Amino acid sequence: MAENRDEPRGGDEETDRDEDGASDEAMAPDIVEISMSLLRRVAGAYPEERIPQEAQAVTDEVLEKYGMEGVRILVMCLTAYAAVEVERNAQTSGRSLESILDEMDVTRFEIDYGD
Repeated sequence: MAENRDEPRGGDEETDRDEDGASDEAMAPDIVEISMSLLRRVAGAYPEERIPQEAQAVTDEVLEKYGMEGVRILVMCLTAYAAVEVERNAQTSGRSLESILDEMDVTRFEIDYGD
């Protein structure tokens, strides 16, 4: 049986709202725009240490403005972008997903997350 998309998740509209009362659907376009803005700022950023700094600043801003639900949407959006690009990279390079992910995993040792 198909899910009724007109009915709020959980059947209670209050569960679909953050502490400021903004629904997921209302904040999602803003979060997508924020995600793309972040990616435009950090893609090719030098020094690379700016990347986690920018990400932390954006996450803090989203948390303040949209609450934890906004942060959840931000993570979902960025994860979707990353997954698509990893798959695209694998297809165009002829490498396996696993080898690309292993290479990405090594970069965590190169990133200075600061305190």
